[in-house]
Amino acid sequence: MNPEPHEPTSVAPPSHAEDALSSVWMKVRACMQCGTCTGSCVNAHAMDITPRELWRMVQLGLKDEVFASRTFWLCSSCYYCTLRCPRGLPLTEAMGALKRLAADEGILKEKRSPRFYRSFMDTVRRYGRVREMEMMARYFLALGSPFTPLAFTPLGIRLMARGKVAPRMPRFSGPGKLDALYRKVEEVEARS
Repeated sequence: MNPEPHEPTSVAPPSHAEDALSSVWMKVRACMQCGTCTGSCVNAHAMDITPRELWRMVQLGLKDEVFASRTFWLCSSCYYCTLRCPRGLPLTEAMGALKRLAADEGILKEKRSPRFYRSFMDTVRRYGRVREMEMMARYFLALGSPFTPLAFTPLGIRLMARGKVAPRMPRFSGPGKLDALYRKVEEVEARS
């Protein structure tokens, strides 16, 4: 008799119901450790532990080990793992949930990724699209290092020369184009 999709196989929930990993555990509890997610992941080569290993640590409730990893920060949300998972688990959603939990709890081992993400989302919220110059300015300010932008100067010059990046900042005042949408999502997430 085959187990039903999304049903736990032999893994118990984390010991504390209020544990930060419990919501992620619900998404990956039926993981059978086949490794399809790892084999599908385009970023697996750069991760310190494989996605399969990460899901097993979530199943076991190893919160400190999960958040000590940089694996979930390197997820590019391509959905290959979700599409190819034989159990149909929402693995990309689980990676996103880990990112949100780490940010909420101030666990930012991979400090550049969440800051880049926040800079990206802030410009999308304001303009409805990415404004590269503003996004990079926000990102470099968030990093707090005056020397970091210098390493990107040659790339910036090449992008401007090819017309890929506008050298001036757009004018803006008032609420962002997607502000109402973002507020609604924040409201829904706060309820769940």
